[in-house]
Amino acid sequence: MGSIDYLERIPNNVDLAGNRRLQRALEEWQPRFLEWWRDMGPEGYQARDVYLRTAISVDAQGWAQFGYLKMPDYRWGIFLAEPEANRTIAFGDHKGEPAWQEVPGEYRGTLRRLIVTQGDTEPASVEQQRHLGRTCPSLYDLRNLFQVNVEEGRHLWAMVYLLQAYFGRDGREEAEALLQRRSGDTDKPRILGAFNEKTPDWLSFFMFSFFTDRDGKYQLASLAESGFDPLSRTCRFMLTEEAHHMFVGESGVGRIVQRTCEIMKQHPTDDPRTHGVIDLPAIQRYLNFHFSVSLDLFGSEISTNAANFYTLGLKGRFEETKKTDDHLLKNATYRIITLEKDRLLETEQPALPTLNERLRDDYVADCQRGVDRWNRVIREHGIDVQLRLPHRGFHRAIGACAEVRVSPDGRLVSQAEWDAHKHEWLPTEADKTYVQNLMKGVTEPGKFANWIAAPARGVNGQPVDFEYVRLA
Repeated sequence: MGSIDYLERIPNNVDLAGNRRLQRALEEWQPRFLEWWRDMGPEGYQARDVYLRTAISVDAQGWAQFGYLKMPDYRWGIFLAEPEANRTIAFGDHKGEPAWQEVPGEYRGTLRRLIVTQGDTEPASVEQQRHLGRTCPSLYDLRNLFQVNVEEGRHLWAMVYLLQAYFGRDGREEAEALLQRRSGDTDKPRILGAFNEKTPDWLSFFMFSFFTDRDGKYQLASLAESGFDPLSRTCRFMLTEEAHHMFVGESGVGRIVQRTCEIMKQHPTDDPRTHGVIDLPAIQRYLNFHFSVSLDLFGSEISTNAANFYTLGLKGRFEETKKTDDHLLKNATYRIITLEKDRLLETEQPALPTLNERLRDDYVADCQRGVDRWNRVIREHGIDVQLRLPHRGFHRAIGACAEVRVSPDGRLVSQAEWDAHKHEWLPTEADKTYVQNLMKGVTEPGKFANWIAAPARGVNGQPVDFEYVRLA
């Protein structure tokens, strides 16, 4: 079960050949996916050889191989983590019952909505990033972008498999719709707001990969606890690939910070922009924007949907099985920040409807660890500046703080004060223009754009100056 058969037209470890109806449905969907990839995938590099990793097994150890191939030839397929013998549902009203191998009829619509919402994010990020190849800071970064893109494409396949295999005609229609929506399209936008934002430059891409893909980690980890076993197994394997996406983001921002600090140390009295790097205040403003937009992806602080997903056994908490409570939460409480008149207060609330906020807490703590590593780079250069996560109420469009204005340090402010200071807190048009003007493609092996440092090591033991994308 761990190995993947690449002789199949659609590589898989789910015995697709044993289900001819499903195989035919997916084979009919495949040309439409490839058409979407050609139209909306990476622009300008479809015919180039790229040094990519491909899954060859779902085992925890040694699951991938590396080599050159053209992106349209990438063998997207359907890979589920190994089944757990005698797995039971770990939480909610069905706690202790055998995990479901088929969709419970009464939860059909709810499960489908969860899968479609997750599935819609995968092609959306590819669409958001399709133009970035032309302004890559190095071949190393270009290759990492393409690795993220092909794996997001495979994650789309993972969700489409579940829709086609378990939801009949409704699932087939939803699979088609996943290829019809477009990021930022006025008439057919993607479902979640963050996936309709533009990704116009590499600083935005690295921030997106760090913050928004990290939301993906927590959503997938929660779905990996699902009582619906095929969804759980799908998400568990997706998490092995998601780790690389977050690494790309964290290391990318870290290398930008490093290069800026190098220039600041060499020219302590100069504006870093005069030396062609991105100043730390601008990095902070981009951080503020991407963090706040990503926080909205978790939903409202108090949510009956979240409570229902948990009670029904469809979506658990992050690392559910490691928690030591009763996994029912019907009498439990959880402290969250709420808006009370003109103040933000921490109040005790019933645990079930606050599960979104509990997941957001786990996410914020994880983000902070990454920011701490960026700050370590700044300290090592002897610079007295700290990057900070803004308050969770800052710049929110969903939840208790959506109707008020909150400063990065957590103060409720008037509209007038917001308007007077927002240029200090969020990327300005001048920031965006400056960063955009830095985006000049660097494609000579071993060379890097002036605004970013080289990585400490190459991909898969290769040297940093390896020809990760063949342009000749």
